Order: sequence, then structure tokens, then C-alpha cells
Amino acid sequence: MIQGLMDFFSTTGFQFITWQMVVMWVVAAVLLYLAVAKGFEPLLLVPIAFGALVANLPTRGVITSEVLPNGTVESAIFKVEGQIVASETPETATSPHGPRQTMRVERVEGGLYDFISQGVKLELFPPLIFLGVGALTDFGPLIAMPRTLLLGAAAQLGLFITFMGANLMGFTAKQSASIGIIGGADGPTAIFLANKLSPELLGAIAVAAYSYMSLVPLIQPPIMRLLTTKKERVIRMQSLRQVSKLEKLIFGVLVMMICILLVPDASALIAMLMLGNFLRECGVTERLVKSAQNEIINVLTIFLGTTVGLTMRAESFLAGGTLKIIVLGVVAFACSTAGGILAAKLMNVFSKNPVNPLIGSAGVSAVPMAARVSHNEGQKYDRSNYLLMHAMGPNVAGVIGTAVAAGYFLSAFSN
Repeated sequence: MIQGLMDFFSTTGFQFITWQMVVMWVVAAVLLYLAVAKGFEPLLLVPIAFGALVANLPTRGVITSEVLPNGTVESAIFKVEGQIVASETPETATSPHGPRQTMRVERVEGGLYDFISQGVKLELFPPLIFLGVGALTDFGPLIAMPRTLLLGAAAQLGLFITFMGANLMGFTAKQSASIGIIGGADGPTAIFLANKLSPELLGAIAVAAYSYMSLVPLIQPPIMRLLTTKKERVIRMQSLRQVSKLEKLIFGVLVMMICILLVPDASALIAMLMLGNFLRECGVTERLVKSAQNEIINVLTIFLGTTVGLTMRAESFLAGGTLKIIVLGVVAFACSTAGGILAAKLMNVFSKNPVNPLIGSAGVSAVPMAARVSHNEGQKYDRSNYLLMHAMGPNVAGVIGTAVAAGYFLSAFSN
């Protein structure tokens, strides 16, 4: 009887539970609380948290079809002489009995997310999500007020400040670039860059990026109030002109061509963003644009979120560098917010038609949440001042700017 119970217990996953796994269960619970109870980016935080929980259970058939003896699971597992070993490639696999000489090496059949995660590893999910973002975004406010493009560019300040700070803290140039992109508040771009330059940090960077995106309404207002006066917050801006369909179509094509020519490494993101927007504005692809806005982006969000969560295994996520990444992410986001606001204030020095500096904070890429925060903050001081459409200009510019910055980092450090 007792032997039967012991035999049964040996087939369960309880024996593989570690204290690190339990800590990650708490982290997953916090993320679920923020998403469900507080409503912070639930469409992303729920699948990320669920993936993180699954990643810290001794699973079988999810990431691979095997569980390692120490309870960990790896995305690249091979069999050498019939025994399981972890390795990057079959060529680097070594025998559990010593140096490899002549051995048969075979890959263990992958589990469900071993295949789905290829969407991140092969860089499919982030560009396809950009297709949906483009289909959901109106570029009209940016076209009507082109100078707001400068605010989106200025809001990339946090990326480069954090890059230098991370480098000084001991991260490599590739890791520093991946951490710095958090300041753009653009989750797909952060995942796209981290997967290319520092995949070992993907989980921490993705969670930081999406967490700070969800905390935009909490992080940005204090910075906005600190850097602006009450007189600046009540500035009323001129109504935006009506932008024609032809202008929007030409703008999307030209921006795509210019950005790709300047930074070819950003091609996948920029091309999909502009394709989605062209589908939206051309007026003859209604079925396609609805698919991009709904089915495609919704399915990809589930797969991307859970895949990112599955990278949050305890042994990597609880490393000392993770806390540094979380702190640097706040610095990046705060500096980006400040960069957009200060650029708007500087712009007013040389312009007869002042802009409300509050819209500068929307230069980060959290579309359209950052624009709504700018609008809501302005309405606290003047209920009849409507800043939402004005703020969408720098908000859209921020999406383009972050993608271009990611392309620059890739061209500089991918070799």
C-alpha cells in the first residue's frame, strides 16, 4: 500500500516544486490582480501571468514533452544515447557520461508552446500585432499637425538615457539596448528587439514593458504636473483641419519608404504598421481591416502573452539582473515622458501657435492610453479643453519613433 502511494507520488509533479517556483506563483498572482481587479492592460497581463504560472509548474506537453530530473523545463531538449540533455543545438549536446564521441542525438518532440513560441523566436508575432495596431490607428491628427512628430521623437529620450545607464550598471550593449526600449512603452517592439539582441532577458523586459504601459495613468501625471505650470496646462490649441483620404494614404506609403530606407532593420514593424493603416484608410478592404482589428490581433495577443509568460522561469526571472531591469524601466519611461513635455515647452518658445505641453507626454507609444491621460490631465484644469485628438499626433509619432529606434539599435548591435 505504502509502496503504491510512493510509486504514485513519483509520477506526480509535487516532488519538483522549489521555493523559486512558489515565488513566481506570487508574481503571477500579483499580475493577475493588477489585470483583473485594477484593469491594468488585462488583454496582455492575463495571458502573460497565466503563462508565467504554467512556466513554473513541472509541466509535460506544454513546452516540451519531457520533464527534467531537477524539475526545470527547457525549450531546446535533446536525447543523447537515450538520455535527456539540455543544449542549444544537437551539435553542442554532450553525453551525460562524459565527452561525446560517436553518439546518436535526437530532438525530443516539442509540446504545445514549444511550437507556438516559434512566433516570437521567428519574429512573427510583433510585426503581425503592428498590422492590427495600424488598422486601429488614425494618422489624421499627426498629418494635420506635423510638428507633433518632433514630440514623438523627443519622447525617445528615455531610450538612450537608459541605454547608457544600463551599460554603466554592467549590462552588455545588446542588453542595454533591449532594456532601453522599455521607455518607448511599446510591448511588441520591446519583445521584437529583446528576442534579437538579448533573448535571455526577454521575460523580464516584456513584463516591465507591459506593466509600465498599464501604469501610464499612475506614472505620467505626477511628471506632467512637475514639469508644467498651471498656465501651460490650460493652453487651448487650434482645431485640427480635416485630413483627406488621399493624404492619409500617401502619408503611410511615404513614411514606410523613408523609415525603411533609413533603418532597414525596422522594416518588418514599419511595413506591417503602414499596411494595417492603408487597409483602414483605403476604404475597399473592409473585411481585411476588420480581421486585422479583431480576429488577428486578438489571437496573436493570446499567443504572444502566454509565450512571453512562459519565458519567466524562476531560475532566469529571479536572477539579480531582473530587479535592475525593473528599476531601469521606470527610469526609461519617466525620461521619455519628460522628453516629450520639455520638447513641447521648447517648441512654444519659437512658435506663435503654442501647444499644450501636456500632449508631449503622449509621445510614448502607449496608443491610445497615453493620449487619453494627456486629455484627462488637461481637463482637471479646464473642463472644456479637449486635448485628445491633439495628443494623438505625438502618440502616433511615438509608435513610429520607437520602431525606428529599435531598428537603429538592431543595426548597431546585431553583429
